[in-house]
Amino acid sequence: FFCASLATHLSILANDFINFSTKEFAFIKLSGGMCTGSSLMPQKKNPDSLELIRSKAGRCIGHLTGWMTTQKGLGSGYFKDLQEDKEHFFDAIDTISDCMALSREVVVSMEVLRDRMEACLGPEMMATDLAEYLVRNGMPFRE
Repeated sequence: FFCASLATHLSILANDFINFSTKEFAFIKLSGGMCTGSSLMPQKKNPDSLELIRSKAGRCIGHLTGWMTTQKGLGSGYFKDLQEDKEHFFDAIDTISDCMALSREVVVSMEVLRDRMEACLGPEMMATDLAEYLVRNGMPFRE
């Protein structure tokens, strides 16, 4: 379960980094070592490392599902069916270990474009905080 859960979180983080590295957001710049050129458009940088991390969640979730499916029909005790759990377990550990190492490299090597992020901030982003502050200080929410 731990591997599937961690892989899901890394997948979400990878997807966010992919979006934040696009020209529409431009919040981060990925290292050239974490990207490859497109075969169709060599000037384009594909975030392959992040796409691979994102895809590995499915593999880990699949291993969890396979392991649980093996367990579901067993009674108490040991059965030969349990020999099947090793493949799921060891591949999930290897997969998540590789994803963690690659995620670290992505984070360490990326450039955070702070000025761009700050330029996108606006007062409307604090509307909920302001509403909560006013309610805590006695103003009815509907006002």
